[in-house]
Amino acid sequence: MLAAARTRLFILAAALPASAALAADPAGGPAQPIAGVHGGVASAVTALVVFIIVLAVLGAKVWPAIAKGLDERANKIRSEIEAAEAARMTAKAALEEYQANIAQARAEAQKMIADAKAQQQVQFAEMKSKADAELAAMKAKAVAEIDAAKKAALAEVYTSAASLATSVAGKILQREVSSADQGRFVSEALAGMKN
Repeated sequence: MLAAARTRLFILAAALPASAALAADPAGGPAQPIAGVHGGVASAVTALVVFIIVLAVLGAKVWPAIAKGLDERANKIRSEIEAAEAARMTAKAALEEYQANIAQARAEAQKMIADAKAQQQVQFAEMKSKADAELAAMKAKAVAEIDAAKKAALAEVYTSAASLATSVAGKILQREVSSADQGRFVSEALAGMKN
């Protein structure tokens, strides 16, 4: 870029003496050479000296400032590219860390859900076995109470039947049946019912 600017400046400087040697016709005609060869050489030398002075000033003052500015701009762009690359790498690392944290959190959540399900199944099994045990105990108690009530009812029925049978037998036999006879009848009746 800097070399292209210098080349343009040299072309412009080379064209300057030729244009100084020509003068425009006041009538609007084509440019005519300045009168005399000495006038043309003098103006060419003057143009060359001016060109050399301008070139020296530009080379000493302007070109270093332009080159310095271009170098500073290139360095600034390079540093901005490096900073952007560093920021991209930092963002990439942060994204990877974030994704790893998300994956870890998902794994922990799945483990917690699995643990909760397992604990729920254990509690359900404990509650079911406890309920089954209570139900079995209640059933056994109910069967025992029914058996006891049945035995009590049968004993009462046998006692009443024995009393009635004794009374009827006494009337038929015309004699009084003793309490020993009554007990013996009840025992025999109970023995007959059990068989």
